[in-house]
Amino acid sequence: MKSNCLRLALLSLVFFCGCASMKAGSEVVYGRRALLGGDNETALGYFQSALQVDPTYKYGTAYQQGLLSYVGRTEYLTGRLPQARDTLQKSLAANQDEGIARIYLGLTLIRTDNREAGLKDVEAGMRGIHDWLDWVTETFRFSFGQYWDPARAIRSAIQSDLAMLSGRDLDWQKVVADGEWVAMRMEEEGDKARNDEQRDRQRDSEGRDSTK
Repeated sequence: MKSNCLRLALLSLVFFCGCASMKAGSEVVYGRRALLGGDNETALGYFQSALQVDPTYKYGTAYQQGLLSYVGRTEYLTGRLPQARDTLQKSLAANQDEGIARIYLGLTLIRTDNREAGLKDVEAGMRGIHDWLDWVTETFRFSFGQYWDPARAIRSAIQSDLAMLSGRDLDWQKVVADGEWVAMRMEEEGDKARNDEQRDRQRDSEGRDSTK
């Protein structure tokens, strides 16, 4: 009897966790749609809702990002800088390798008059993204890796920015603008890579069917 009750409890927990994950995933999809469309207030609401439902949820397969990262970034984009700093620090405490979150933390620090620390985080975030793109395109070059930054547009921009960041007289407005561009472009890249991969698979499938 106890064994059956325990089994039912475990099944209920699994079902609940699965539903929570699906709900959070749905909220993230809507949130990202708003984010990429420039509706940052709406995006923040969706990401906060997803965080409430399942704080462990991660978006993406190849390049994974946590919900604290999305909340912190949209807090930054909506001008809630003190909140963004705290949220992004929590995000990086959970996963120090999240390059986009680190760039946004750096930008937040720069905009709140902590430029030296902010510059280090922007640089570290850019280097992390550059290294990850090198890794994925080399390690998985015969599969999905070939679809990430194929023209090296992101990595070329990062290399130019890193050279700029090492200079003496920085244009801080350009630092912020370039950091935001790299972070948003990387956010878009996962969708682009997935769509390009699906397009090629469909083309290959149609080509095989036509030879039958």
